[in-house]
Amino acid sequence: MALNDDIRLLSQLPLFNGMSEDQLRLIAFGADRRTISQGQMLFREGSPAESAYVVLSGTVELSRTGRDGQPEVHANVGEGTLLSELALVTLVERKFTAIAKEDAGVIRITRSLFHRLIEEYPEAAFLIEARIRDNIAALAAKAAAELHRFS
Repeated sequence: MALNDDIRLLSQLPLFNGMSEDQLRLIAFGADRRTISQGQMLFREGSPAESAYVVLSGTVELSRTGRDGQPEVHANVGEGTLLSELALVTLVERKFTAIAKEDAGVIRITRSLFHRLIEEYPEAAFLIEARIRDNIAALAAKAAAELHRFS
């Protein structure tokens, strides 16, 4: 996939939507492109997440360990999916195991690359802060709407 294709795909992701072409170019150019073969693990549940991944092509299965110790499929995701978004901001553990269901292309965005974006383009930090604030407000509204279930 060409750099311009990566930039276009990044611009469609909620986290990066509205960023300038220069900001997106920094991410697209600095990200690692990888091909994951069918059946290959991208990351394991519980491991430290120091990067996020964008699925460029193919399908990736997300599973987590169930109560019986067996993996339970949570979702199958494809092109345009951002995995482990929170890892760009802070150290977290992976919530799922990600395995390629078919050959897949991904780009890996490291936390240090994301921090570089924020350092070089402070306006991007304000945009991201607003997105995080909106996401938290939406989550709080959903939780408030469910309070009646616990009364």
